[in-house]
Amino acid sequence: MYKVIGFPRTRAMRVMWLLEELGEPYEIDPALPQSEPVREVNISGKVPVLIDGEATITDSIAICTYLADKHGQFTFPAGSLERARQDGFTQFAVDVLEGALWTAAKNSFILPEDIRVPQIKPVCKFEFKQGLKTFEKMLAGGPYVMGETFTIADIIIGHCSGWAISAKFELPMEGPVFDYFKLLRTRPGFKAMKQKVDAAQ
Repeated sequence: MYKVIGFPRTRAMRVMWLLEELGEPYEIDPALPQSEPVREVNISGKVPVLIDGEATITDSIAICTYLADKHGQFTFPAGSLERARQDGFTQFAVDVLEGALWTAAKNSFILPEDIRVPQIKPVCKFEFKQGLKTFEKMLAGGPYVMGETFTIADIIIGHCSGWAISAKFELPMEGPVFDYFKLLRTRPGFKAMKQKVDAAQ
C-alpha cells in the first residue's frame, strides 16, 4: 500500500486524486509542511511525499509522473510526441498557473512577515487570469487537454483551479475553461479525493 505524507489541503491532493483514479489503496499521514515528520523524509520540508515500499519520492509532479508511468495509466508513453505535448501542459500549469498562485501564497502567509510583499498579489491575479486566456486557446477540441484522454496534466491543472478558488483568484463563469473545470469535478476520482480532503479539515 502507498503512503502519502502531507496535509490533504496541499499539493497532496494531486497525488490522492491520481491514486483514486488508479484505484490503488493508500494511507494518509496528514503532516504539515516543515513539520518534523516531513523533514525526516524530505529535507526541504515540503509535501507531498510518497512512500512506496523502501522508496521515498518527493514533489507532486514527480510523484504523479512516477505513479502514472508505473501503472501505465493517465499518461502517454515516455519518448512519444503525445507525451511531449502532455508534459507541455503540465509545465504550463506549473510555470504559469501554479507560479502565480504560489507567489501569492508565499507573500500572504508563508514567508516571514517582514519580507512579504503583499503588493505582488494583484500582479499574481493578473498573470493567472492571462494564463487562463492562453489556456483557453491551448484547449482546442477537448474535452481534456489531450483530447479524449484524461491524463495527469488534467489533475495538475484541475488542482490549480481549486487552489484559485481558495485563494480568491478569478475563474471564468462560462466558456471552454469553465466547462473544462466543471467536467473535471464530475470524475469519480475527484469526488472520492474531495471527500477525503473535506474529512481531514
